[in-house]
Amino acid sequence: MTGDAPNTVVYVDADACPVKSEIYRVARRYELPVVVVSNSWMRIPPGSWVTLRVVEKGEGVADDWIAEAVGRDDIVVTGDIPLARRCIEAGALVMGLRGRPFTAENICAAVATRDLMSGLRDLGIMEGGGPPPFGKKDRSRFLEAMDEMVNAVLAGRTDRYR
Repeated sequence: MTGDAPNTVVYVDADACPVKSEIYRVARRYELPVVVVSNSWMRIPPGSWVTLRVVEKGEGVADDWIAEAVGRDDIVVTGDIPLARRCIEAGALVMGLRGRPFTAENICAAVATRDLMSGLRDLGIMEGGGPPPFGKKDRSRFLEAMDEMVNAVLAGRTDRYR
């Protein structure tokens, strides 16, 4: 790692993450360590800068591990809104899978929307669930947003992500 880089670690909630290769690309460029957290073994790039942490299978086990490990100015990439909230409370910066940063300002609305949609599905008022298919524009948007977040951390200008 470069001498002036913060001790930032990138944590990846990896089981359903479609942007792992984009995360690796940005982290490698800035020499940031990456911890990939999953319930099962998965392929990661060679080298000591990426670590795979396989946790027990079970509801929320990977989330709990990340929430307990994360620190101030670490970056967490997840599509899990409750995990995003926990990481924000721990002082981390959180990036959604489509490049949208979760912040203290927008996380409550994200949680409320998630709960509302889940409730509507449970009542049978709304069908389906989950995000729309992931495309090239989503990958590009994520890559750009991740690069911006890392640059903000390196410059010590993370206020917009809090």
